[in-house]
This record gives sequence, C-alpha cells and structure tokens, in this order.
Amino acid sequence: MTREEAAKKAEALVSLMTTEEKAGQLLFNAPAIERLGIPEYNWWNEALHGVARGGTATVFPQAIGMAAMFDDEQLEATADAISTEARAKYNALSALGDHDIYHGLTMWSPNVNIFRDPRWGRGHETYGEDPYLTARLGKAFVRGLQGNGEHLKTAACAKHFAVHSGPEELRHSFNAIASEKDMAETYLPAFQALVEEADVESVMGAYNRTNYEPCCANSYLMNKLRGEWGFQGHFVSDCWALRDFHEHHRITGCPAETVALALKAGCDLNCGCTYEYIMKALEDGLITEADITECAVRLFTTRFLLGILGDEKTEYDSIPYTVVECDEHKELAHQDALKSCVLLKNNGILPLDAKTCGTIAVIGPNADNRTALIGNYHGTASRYVTVLEGIQDITEGTNRVLYSQGCALSEDRVEPLAKADDRIAEAVTAAKYSDTVILVLGLDETLEGEEGDTGNSYFSGDKQDLLLPAPQRTLLEKVLEVGKPTIVILMAGSSIDLTCAEEHAAAVLLTWYPGAGGGRAVAELLFGKASPSGKLPVTFYHNEALSEMPAFTDYSMKDRTYRYYGGTPLYPFGYGLTYGKCTVREIKAGPDTVTVLAKNDGSADTEDVLEIYIKDTASPFAPPNPVLCGFRRIRLAAGEEAQYTIPLGDSAFTVVNDEGKRIPGSGNYTVYAGFGGPDPRTEELTGTKALTAVISR
Repeated sequence: MTREEAAKKAEALVSLMTTEEKAGQLLFNAPAIERLGIPEYNWWNEALHGVARGGTATVFPQAIGMAAMFDDEQLEATADAISTEARAKYNALSALGDHDIYHGLTMWSPNVNIFRDPRWGRGHETYGEDPYLTARLGKAFVRGLQGNGEHLKTAACAKHFAVHSGPEELRHSFNAIASEKDMAETYLPAFQALVEEADVESVMGAYNRTNYEPCCANSYLMNKLRGEWGFQGHFVSDCWALRDFHEHHRITGCPAETVALALKAGCDLNCGCTYEYIMKALEDGLITEADITECAVRLFTTRFLLGILGDEKTEYDSIPYTVVECDEHKELAHQDALKSCVLLKNNGILPLDAKTCGTIAVIGPNADNRTALIGNYHGTASRYVTVLEGIQDITEGTNRVLYSQGCALSEDRVEPLAKADDRIAEAVTAAKYSDTVILVLGLDETLEGEEGDTGNSYFSGDKQDLLLPAPQRTLLEKVLEVGKPTIVILMAGSSIDLTCAEEHAAAVLLTWYPGAGGGRAVAELLFGKASPSGKLPVTFYHNEALSEMPAFTDYSMKDRTYRYYGGTPLYPFGYGLTYGKCTVREIKAGPDTVTVLAKNDGSADTEDVLEIYIKDTASPFAPPNPVLCGFRRIRLAAGEEAQYTIPLGDSAFTVVNDEGKRIPGSGNYTVYAGFGGPDPRTEELTGTKALTAVISR
C-alpha cells in the first residue's frame, strides 16, 4: 500500500469522526470508536534491542554493543527478527482483545542521538559518538523493523529529535545551545538520513529545548523535518514532554496553550495526557478543527500502512507466536554478542586453554548478575546465562571454577549487617587458590540509565565520573595484588577509566550488556571458540579528561568525541583487538572508492572491521581529526589475503561551514585504511599504522 493510498483511506475515515473522537485519537492510548469499527490502540512500544516491556521476547545485546559490531547487515537482520516477534505478539494478543501498552506495532526505536559526553546515562541506548556510524546503523535498524513488504511490518521511530544527550537531571527544563555548524555536522545528520534514505515512519521529539524552543514544538527542527527533508510520517512527543512546556520550560501558561503550540507545530501524537485539553484549546480559539484533523489523518495513515484497521489483511498476519524467542532468534542474538565484545588488551593469555589454565576463580559483582546482561528497555527472556554460568558450562568436566561476588555493585558491603568490604577476603582467597582469575566488573541499568528509571537517583542515571564504583576499585586492586594471571571483563555501556586494568591485568574484554544469553558468548570468546572482533563506537577516556572537556551542559563539540578530542584517550574510537593479526598491505584510492589489500598474519581465523577515514587537508571547516567515512566487516582465515573495495559517499568530500551549510570541501583529501583509527594511540596499542592515499577532486 502506498502512502497516498493509505492517506486517502485515513482522510475518509477521519471525516466520519466527531471532533471529540478525533481529539481522543491524538493520545498515545487511543480509545476505540466502536461505531466506526476502530479498535483501541496503544501507540507506545519499544524495540531498542528486542521487543521490550511486553513480556517474553528475545533479548539481544544493548544498542551500544550492536553498534560495536560495525555490521549494518547483521543489525538489519536483528531488527527484522525483532519486528517478526512484535508481529507475532500483536497477532496473538490482539486476537484476544489485548491492546495494552507495549503490545502494539509502533516501535519507539532506534535512539540516534549522538553519545557526545561519556557521563550521559542513556548513551548505551545509542550507536555511539559518530554521526556517520549512527546514521548507517540507524538506517539498517529502520529497514529491518519496517520491512520491504506491501505493508509496514512495524513502524520505526527516530528519537529523540534533537540535540539531546543529558544531563538527565535537567532534561525537563534544559535549553541545549548548539551552533549551526554543530547542528548540521553532528546532531542532525542521522535524523536526516533516517528520514530521507530509510523512510522512517515516525520521529519523536526530545524533552529539552534546543536553542530556546522546546523540541516537540521547535520551528527550526520542524522546518528541517517536514520542509527540507520532506518527512511524511507522524511526529510523537516524548512521554509527558508536553507537560514540561508549562510546568518546567515556562514557555506557555497552561495546558491549553501547550496544546496549541504543539499541535500547530506538527506534533501529532502526545505520549502523556496534555492532549486531553485539546477541546479546551478549541473552545478558547487557540486551535481549529483543521489542526486536529491534520494530525489525526497522519496517525491513521500509519495505522493503514500497518494494515491493522478494518478488514485489511497483511503478509504478516500469519506469523505465529512460536517465533517469539525461537532458536533462530536466540542464535542471532548469540552471534550479535560474539561480534559486539571488544578485546581491549591481551598479553597473550587469551584465548584460554581449559587443559592448561587450571583452577579458575570467577570474581566480581557482575559475574552472576542477570541485570548486567540486559541493559535498559529490555524484554523478558525465558532463560539467562550469566558470565559465571557460561564459564561453568564451557569448562564442565575439565576445570574447577571458584566463585566470589567480591563486592556489591556500588555499595560498600553485600550484607547490610556486615562490615564494609565484607566479600574482599573471600575474593582474595579464591584468587589465591586459583591458577587463573576472571574478574567481572562494571555497571548495569541501575547505575547508568534514564532519569526516573534508575537506582542511581542522585545523578538521575548519569555518571559523576568515569571511574568504577569505589568498592569495585578496591576489589580490582586487592585481586591484582595476589599476582595471578587476571582477565578483567567490563560489563558496561559507556566509557570507564580502566587504567589500572590496562597497566596490571593480563587481558581486558569489554562485553557491554551482551543480552540474556550473553554469558555463553563471553565464555566462548574467552576459550577461543570464536575471536573477539568488536570495535569501540565511543572513545574511552581517562577520568582526568573530563576536566579538559566542556561542561556536561555545554553542547559545543570542542574537545568532544574522536573527531574533536585533542588529548590521548585510554582506548580510541574504532579500536579493538582480535586473536588474528589483520593489517592493510596496500591501498588505492579512486575518486569515490578506496581499494585495499588486507591480510591476516596471525595464526587464528578471525572477523575484523576494515575502517576508512578521511581528512580534508585544506578546508578551515574540517574537523581537526580524520573522520570515519566507510567500513566493512570481513572475515580472514589465518594467513589469508583478500582485496576489498569500500565506496565513499559524496558527503565524505564535504564540510560544514559556520553557518551550518554543507559545502564542497577543499578538493584535497587524505584517506586512511586500517583495522582501527589513524591515531597515535591506536598505533601504540596495535603496533600497526593505517595506510594512506591522497584524493584530489
């Protein structure tokens, strides 16, 4: 069904409604209109890394972990599986009259905000700090959710529009100031790409103001969206964001004025209750019935495109409930976890050999923590495999595994009546009685997450610093002092200062939040069943770098992310080791492609990510550091050599001036090809240097 056909059906149906009926359909929990055969519909559903909050579903790795795969084909397949489960659940539950929240087909994902500051608690919901990577992965996720059939399989949503990345504590009243250059170069490209290149069906506005106007009624943003980019879908407010207009931003004086501002700006759907005042705004002459009708038509156009009104039949109606958490989807989640983990350090201890590594001590607050598997916005799995369980399973019959929690995640004791550090002695004892130590540290959604949805209430989900919680730092130091070969596993969704582990541990593996069965994947990587191959989609900084950055509330890109950071990171964007040794041997650059010869000089087969960066060497508007402009995940057997051609989009040869205009670059460019970024720290950590070529165009 084309959008034009769906819109005509929507116009005809809406024309039969009373004004009050139309107004009621603009709320996220839209009521039934029985006389017209319209069932109730709740627009609110989530699909960040699996169908969320609505019961059983496959729980894939958190979004930041899937970003670390640098694999848009794999991500599209994952999103397709998520939409299949969403359809299956919708088919089964709606047939029983269940139209509750989190049971619909309008999925409020993906989150394509830029993870510009490592303190932001919701950064792990995103695809990282780079606009190009975020746009490319966001498009893949939208394609997977929406499908390519006659109807939308599900409706994806690009959120949160725009310039939204903390502080969480201030989001209901905060005014994000961003220059025209930063808007066009950093904060808007992913949204534009999802609208223009992936036909995303909806866009969600953010809580905050951007350049003094609230994001859910921002004339600048709406002109970009519906004007320049030609967005035809529907716009939804973040949940209870409209209430902030009069309660916190203080730009309107009452709910009816808020209704008028949002409705006239083009906010079609209210997640919240402010649109309950639509009729009041109409009575006061603040809006017209035509304003209401326009929004209602856009919303019903989406419902017709989904094929969920009247006697409409779709190609997805026969998807059975049995696909939910099926073996195929669980295996896909497993492959995602294998590809997303990032090996940050390895002195040769990995992969472990069960025959020679002896007794293993698995220690740490995240070793047996289910919450650390799943991140936030998650569904419910029928089975979870923690890191401890994964190691126990893979070593069964060959190794003794000792376990100690070591400490609580952030509190100074595990048992309330005990003294501080009540598990340290046990952890040290386990380490002394072992031959190999696996120390599992990090965070979970109770320490980094969304304001209101986290146990970290003092900082509203954001991080105060980049350090591990104090009890974990103590645990790390005490276990390392034992002197046994120690592998540190970090389960977290953001940059953590791991200087101590980098200097003293034998290996460091970042697993992010690897999904419900993620412990199995972690164990397989540790014991060489597969090679780690993920790359960092964010920079890992030393904690001291925070004092060099602009304030958290400053949205300037100066000294932020790998494109503008002038210091030396702990681990750079794009970095990640494997059990192989992939290098670029030759590079040839055409006017719009880069061809490289790559070889795996190692003794292990591996996947790896070929990364292409570009630097405009003459334009004053170019970022100071080379920027990602292409990538491809490849697989090379030990000793194998292969040639790859990576296309470069036209935007790679443009820059954004101070007025926010994207213009042709200088014509003089250096391109870099490698299995990491072209920066000194990557060279230091990997012992290899990116090869370069010059392009003039």
